[in-house]
Amino acid sequence: MTLFVILLLAVAALVLARWRRLRAAAPVPAILAALGLFGIGCGPGANWLAESLQVPYARDIPPVWAARNAIVVLGAGTVRAGGEMEPAFFMQGRLLRAAVLYRDCKHSGGDCKLLLSGGDAQGHHVAEAVVYAGALRALGVPGHDLLLEPRSTSTWQNAQFSRPLLAAYAPQRIVLVSSAIHLRRSLLYFAHFGVVPQPVHGDYVKALYSPLPLGWNFSLADAALHEYIGLLRYRYYGWRGLNAPKAPPLATPPVER
Repeated sequence: MTLFVILLLAVAALVLARWRRLRAAAPVPAILAALGLFGIGCGPGANWLAESLQVPYARDIPPVWAARNAIVVLGAGTVRAGGEMEPAFFMQGRLLRAAVLYRDCKHSGGDCKLLLSGGDAQGHHVAEAVVYAGALRALGVPGHDLLLEPRSTSTWQNAQFSRPLLAAYAPQRIVLVSSAIHLRRSLLYFAHFGVVPQPVHGDYVKALYSPLPLGWNFSLADAALHEYIGLLRYRYYGWRGLNAPKAPPLATPPVER
């Protein structure tokens, strides 16, 4: 996305430079293209875009567990490796954090369910939730503590389809695990469906500072812009009345004291 915009600016500068009447305006897109190429590609711009989304979720605050707890883990894709389906790269941190949270919850003496939300968004013919369940079972999580939501193909549907499962289980505490860069939008969507969980990041990404532009930094900027667009789209759809009706707050049993 960002590289495409930079390319368009560079092309615009070349086109303007060839038109005598518009030649004076050519430096504007040329300067913007250079700022984008080096400002984002060398790290500072990409880091600024990502950090503004991640900083509120940087601290690792341990949840206060109750008698009934749900840990919701949002999907981040799958890959086929050697004929077998595996969680994608950015899913590894989420699953590891979910397994650690599950262990801590069990040690507290409470009941704990891991809700895995993710359908077949990539057309791999197997739901992400099913693949993640296999990975968590390999980490020692018993199958009876796994709740699968295998239909969602977007963050909006993660929230929409997770609510009925949470309502059926009726947890007193809900924790939401995703990438730090993804949590702000995820919390907004879950709140729309009446679910207000405690956010916990599974990974926290940083730009790489370099004297030359790096592909990683452009990818990071694209990921951040995807989140900002999702936030703006939610508000625009709300203004136009296109969002689904807001759900009432999810009823949770009182915590015993």
